[in-house]
Amino acid sequence: QGQLVESGGGSVQAGGSLRLSCAGSGYNYMSYCLAWFRQPPGKEREAVTVLGSDGRTSYADSVKGRFTISKDNAKNTLYLQMNSLKPEDTAMYYCAADPPPCSSWYDVRVYLYWGQGTQVTVSS
Repeated sequence: QGQLVESGGGSVQAGGSLRLSCAGSGYNYMSYCLAWFRQPPGKEREAVTVLGSDGRTSYADSVKGRFTISKDNAKNTLYLQMNSLKPEDTAMYYCAADPPPCSSWYDVRVYLYWGQGTQVTVSS
């Protein structure tokens, strides 16, 4: 059975950087629609970015120019490079995967596979 496992979260000061990883096992997810979501404390889960099977990316306006999604096919791993972090980026971050196409990529209900989450805390 397939599994997604996030890592790389932690606590940083505003302006700092973190790189999150999402390792897939049991199945090759690299041809899937791959996304990162986040859930701030007391709020609903929201879409951050997606990497389509065709290589196209989309980003939430709040992270454009600061976050970058990428993948390593050989490692079956998805990444999220987060730079210039802000306190409002504080959240539990989740990776998600779904067979293509990446329609409605921002909708949590679309994704079939989810990781367990990794916490990111940004202090001012």
